[in-house]
Amino acid sequence: MGHQGRQIRSQIDSNGRLTLSLVRIEAPDPAPDEVVVRIEASPLNPSDLGLLFGPADLRTAKVSGTPDAPVVTAEVPRELLRGVAGRLGQSLPVGNEGAGVVVAAGDSDAARALLGRAVSVIGGAMYSQYRTLKTGQCQLLPEGTAPAAGASWFVNPLTALGMVETMRREGHHALVHTAAASNLGQMLVKLCLKDGVPLVNVVRKAEQEKLLRSIGARHVVNSGSPGFREDLVASLAETNATIAFDAVGGGPLAGSLLACMEIAQSAGAKEYSRYGSATHKQVYIYGALDRSPTVLDRSFGTAWGIGGWLLTYFLQKVGGEVVAKLRARVVAEIETTFASHYAKEVSLAEALDLAAIAVYSRQASGAKYLIDPSRGA
Repeated sequence: MGHQGRQIRSQIDSNGRLTLSLVRIEAPDPAPDEVVVRIEASPLNPSDLGLLFGPADLRTAKVSGTPDAPVVTAEVPRELLRGVAGRLGQSLPVGNEGAGVVVAAGDSDAARALLGRAVSVIGGAMYSQYRTLKTGQCQLLPEGTAPAAGASWFVNPLTALGMVETMRREGHHALVHTAAASNLGQMLVKLCLKDGVPLVNVVRKAEQEKLLRSIGARHVVNSGSPGFREDLVASLAETNATIAFDAVGGGPLAGSLLACMEIAQSAGAKEYSRYGSATHKQVYIYGALDRSPTVLDRSFGTAWGIGGWLLTYFLQKVGGEVVAKLRARVVAEIETTFASHYAKEVSLAEALDLAAIAVYSRQASGAKYLIDPSRGA
């Protein structure tokens, strides 16, 4: 008989109502190459929030049920339903990554070797008390590493490594990162320092600038400062950064990055060109903190590009051998370069508390939450 527990589900119906609830599930007994993991830590990443809430207007959120089994509802604006047509009426589990302890194992040597060990895992539905997973979806953690330390082992660390790898593969030598005070941003600062990669960090607040400088960041510019563009150009000129990864997405920031790169690259030109600098300048949008239209003021010549970047596609492109090397590095540096910090740990039920949702749904720097599904089990 499988392991029984609870799981967070998200559903949007055709009338535009989002419903979040806790359901009873049973993790099936493991096949020979599978294990059952008791999930003890799973982060609330921006990618998880996209599935959890969809395009719902959380200002309309209401809670019913009981403290132990809350039900949250919110309204999705009618004009946004078309964008989620593929999920309407489906009760979807949430949570990309997590960590826990293997409590049951199949008959294979690989599965039995994990029994009783702490592992980091991927495969979705991590906001669950138990998950049955293939051994290949599990990453053994070093002896003594707590599940909470290994919960954010996949999305943020491999995104940071993927950004640096993309930079190298496309012939750039330094990079820019926006919303840089996030958990991911702090990892990227430590990674670039360790690997000797020049990095320009863009933040919005003075306290975020102070935080990044305290962990060693050299180039930090504040987009809320009156001298933002001048400071950005100076940092771009010093680092020769010509590729940026933008977590904001909407508004004029992506265009400003390209424009300032163009100014920095053109500053040393020996003669004027009406086509601008011949150096290619690239911005990849990988987030959507601002969902307004992306505005480009075409003042950056003709050698430029803007596009999307997703970790999943990057991993598919580089192949299994490279992914294995990147995963091994994450595990080796899970409590140093790739350490994560959380504002609060909550149970499955507490994650559906309206006050908690109001905090972590903002995706503000320093407000990342960690779910421990084993709490209150």
